[in-house]
Amino acid sequence: PPMSDQLRFKFKLHGGARPRLALEAVLPGRGIIGVLGESGSGKTTLLRCLAGLERAEGELYLGDECWQSAKTFKPSHKRSLAYVFQEASLLPHLSAAKNIHYGLKRAAKSVEPASYDAVIKLMGIQACLGRRPDQLSGGERQRVAMARALLVEPSLLLMDEPLAALDEARRQEILPYLLALKEKRQTPTFYVSHSIAELTRLADYLLVLDKGCLLTSGPITEVLAQLDSPLAVGEEAGVLIEAHVQAKFARWGLIRVAFAGGQIMLAGGGESLGARVRLRLLAKDISLAKSECADSSILNRLPAEVLELAPADSGAMVLVKLKIGEELALARISRYSQDHLGIQVGDQLWAQIKTAAILR
Repeated sequence: PPMSDQLRFKFKLHGGARPRLALEAVLPGRGIIGVLGESGSGKTTLLRCLAGLERAEGELYLGDECWQSAKTFKPSHKRSLAYVFQEASLLPHLSAAKNIHYGLKRAAKSVEPASYDAVIKLMGIQACLGRRPDQLSGGERQRVAMARALLVEPSLLLMDEPLAALDEARRQEILPYLLALKEKRQTPTFYVSHSIAELTRLADYLLVLDKGCLLTSGPITEVLAQLDSPLAVGEEAGVLIEAHVQAKFARWGLIRVAFAGGQIMLAGGGESLGARVRLRLLAKDISLAKSECADSSILNRLPAEVLELAPADSGAMVLVKLKIGEELALARISRYSQDHLGIQVGDQLWAQIKTAAILR
């Protein structure tokens, strides 16, 4: 069996001419594991196999505990897990509090009052407890469902597109609660989504599925920087950087953050000094220059080394993989610009990033 801080599975699920699922992975035993793929790629099927709702061939170890092997198959009700679906699945005739207590009947042990209060506060549903589901917004219903799942104190949490049924305003309302959940609880969580933007906010590790197979996997920062990844295509191609707030400039509404590649300026969002921030740099928003252009409105100019070049999704464009300090980045430029500047692997350039283009 793997070490206690790992999660390992190997599944094969037959379905006609080819397997519906043929996946194998060794993953971190904590944090959020994003699962990305087109419809029909096997995302929900993977979650159902992890939950024991689909009986695939293979094995599943959660730490030192075996949930499935050639000789063992723990049924769903004996697996320490919780499942959050796209719809909140609350009983309509019960209040939010009674829905939560009903869900706790399958908990392995009774919940301490302090733990109950902490989860209710974490999900921000103190004011919702006395109301029925039809009296709650979509975001409130989903937060009640998440609180119910967390209070079971599962060893594994499965979330199947929990924000997909919500409009953009409700999604933005609930994301901070998911970020707080990630920060305060290290329960290993499989988080299925169609949205790269959502996963870049939340995930630590990423699995990319296609037709029931694993296309690529790894820490999300590494997967996003792969030129041969299906994610390095079109407008969404880009990387993540982890940084901390180094200075605030109230006069201009800007903050300066430091990361392993240097420092960059961006619009502030109320963060305190020292706060950690996760930023998304899209390839289309990074331009390249042979020399530092100080007389420019672009505030962020960082020395960068060209590591790799690859054709982009259009024949007119090229993806350039860069090393900025200790960080990786992608730039999407025209083939004309590449030829005009004579850009080659090993070149030392300046990466230019518009302040307004940096995403959270």
